[in-house]
Amino acid sequence: MIVSLIEKLRQRHTLNVDEYKALLLSQDAEALKYLQEQAQEVTIEVFGNQVFIRGLIEITNRCRNNCYYCGIRKGNQAVVRYELTQEEILACCRKGYALGFRTFVLQGGETPDVKDDRIVGIVSAIRREFPDCAITLSLGEKSRETYERLFQAGANRYLLRHETHNEEHYRRLHPSGMSLRKRLQCLEWLKEIGYQTGTGIMVGSPGQSIDHLMEDILFIEQFHPEMIGIGPFIPHHDTPFATCSPGSVEMTLKLLSIFRLMHPKVLLPSTTALSTLLPDGRERGILAGANVVMPNLSPREQRENYTLYDNKASLGAEAAEGLQLLEEKLAAIGYRISKERGDYGSG
Repeated sequence: MIVSLIEKLRQRHTLNVDEYKALLLSQDAEALKYLQEQAQEVTIEVFGNQVFIRGLIEITNRCRNNCYYCGIRKGNQAVVRYELTQEEILACCRKGYALGFRTFVLQGGETPDVKDDRIVGIVSAIRREFPDCAITLSLGEKSRETYERLFQAGANRYLLRHETHNEEHYRRLHPSGMSLRKRLQCLEWLKEIGYQTGTGIMVGSPGQSIDHLMEDILFIEQFHPEMIGIGPFIPHHDTPFATCSPGSVEMTLKLLSIFRLMHPKVLLPSTTALSTLLPDGRERGILAGANVVMPNLSPREQRENYTLYDNKASLGAEAAEGLQLLEEKLAAIGYRISKERGDYGSG
């Protein structure tokens, strides 16, 4: 039964609600192994055995939002706040370029609108100095005008996780000033403007049910993003969810495989959160259908201040300076690092 659903998903790239639910609830170890094998086959068909590397630059941990799950939330007084200068960000890019990175990911807390001009200037500077590189942004909700300006300045991709497609669950994770409707509107704008657009969820976030995951799957199927960022929820000690349990690695891997079969050409990261919960979490993500990893290019002295969750992995193979170790770990499972830009569907 489950095997036939997996085959149907691979062939048709869609299932009905009951079929998706049966797949999510299945505990059949052999069937789940088959799911991962199918996802891995599809990934190799489209992209070969290459894993794209992205240089992650955490440009600021200042944030105007107070999301209940996030370690850099506005209300956390224990965080040492920082904001990288344009020159510091360019220095990170230069270091990354020399190492072979051809995509830079600027990630940061959601800053006030008055900072938008500065970010546009930074993107323009990166585009001028590195014309052959892709620029990915993950900077939260902005106005449509700001998204357009960033796109015109040279940004190619934008990652904005919707976190949950269920209104009630969204309210459980976020304060009243934030809305799911606004988040979904931003995603629509990004697509319309022409970004390769990414969305995604935390697996096992507080209050999440199988029915909530079903809503997320159906939304991601319909939205057809170019990137899907998913990882297990991990609590941070200075948030209202400090005592909650981490999300399931197994469910995360299952969802990676489902999304690979649903959208064969999608860019699918094996996230740092997986590596944080399991020593071989990144490799297990790749074997489940992921094809992107994002080593950290941020200045080493600031990495400990960008803690979205506890015990975040940011050294060794998770760091840009650990690229050789990452190559060895990927080679051990039959994969190789690609130093190409790695756009949607580009094998």
